[in-house]
Amino acid sequence: MGLPRIASYALPSAAEMPSARAGWVFDPSRAALLIHDMQNYFVAAFEPDASPIAPVIDNIARLRAMCRKVGMPVFYTAQNGNQDRRDRGLQADLWGAGMSDAPEHQHIIDRLSPEEGDIVLVKHRYSAFQLSNLQHLMQVRGRDQMVICGVYAHIGCLLTAAEAFQRDIKPFFVGDTVADFSRERHDMALAYVAATCGVPLALETLREALEGRIAA
Repeated sequence: MGLPRIASYALPSAAEMPSARAGWVFDPSRAALLIHDMQNYFVAAFEPDASPIAPVIDNIARLRAMCRKVGMPVFYTAQNGNQDRRDRGLQADLWGAGMSDAPEHQHIIDRLSPEEGDIVLVKHRYSAFQLSNLQHLMQVRGRDQMVICGVYAHIGCLLTAAEAFQRDIKPFFVGDTVADFSRERHDMALAYVAATCGVPLALETLREALEGRIAA
C-alpha cells in the first residue's frame, strides 16, 4: 500500500506520441492549463534529478511560462494532508492514509509554486473535476479546452482528461510534461487518451501554437 519507488525511464519523444482519433485544433484563447498534483509527496516517489521527473519539471515550467504569456488561466490541483478517512473514501483502500500536512508532503514543489492569479483546487479524487468547481471556473472564463500536465499520467491525469471529455471540454495531454510509475503505464495513458477522449502531443508541438499567438 502507498506509493511505489519509481525507477528512471526515458520520456516519449514527439515522434512517439500516438495519433489522436479527435482532430481538434489547439486554441490558446479557449484553453486553460492544469498542473496536476505536483506536490512534494508525489514527486518524491521518483529518482531525483533523473528522467522522467527532472525533464518533466523543466517542461512544465516552460509550458506554464508560455501559457501565462498568452493569458491562459493556470489551475493547480493539490491534495490536503491528514485527510479524514471518511473524506478520503475508497482511495484509502488502495493507497493508505496518504500524505501528511507537513510542508515536505503537502506543498507544491518550489520550482512550480503558484503565482498571483493562479487558482489552486483542493483535490478529492482522481479526477480534478470531482467535488470541485473546476468546470464552473473554466466556463466563466470562456474556456472549453484543457492542457494537462503533472503526475501521475495513468491515474489522476488520465481520469481528469476522460472526465473533461464527458463535460465537453477538449483535453490536450502533453506527453512529455506528465510522469508515471513506468514507461509502460505512461504509454498506456497516452494511448487511451488518443483513442477515446483527447489529443496527446509533445511540448514542442504545443509550443509552436503558443508562440504563434505570442508573436501575433
